[in-house]
Amino acid sequence: MQTITIDELKARLDAGETVNIVDVREPHEHAEFNIGGVLVPLGQVRDMQVDELEAFKDQELIVYCRSGNRSGQACMVLDSLGFENTKNLVGGMLAWQEKFGG
Repeated sequence: MQTITIDELKARLDAGETVNIVDVREPHEHAEFNIGGVLVPLGQVRDMQVDELEAFKDQELIVYCRSGNRSGQACMVLDSLGFENTKNLVGGMLAWQEKFGG
């Protein structure tokens, strides 16, 4: 697992770069505010129910949550399942909304 900052991710999104993003928060959190990406709650990741992510095993996968804690756990689980390039979004949506709004 590596990390990526909100500034780095925002710059890539603003540049129109295609990035693989996963939100590991709960559905109600995702509905309130999200930056795109696939919703796969941490519980599903822990239960190894990540079929929808299989196509990204050998690609960069940026994982986010509210603060960076759940996404860090998710990255560790995904790494153990053979994902080769997971990145935890440092500070999560709290940091994103504080700096960029939303």
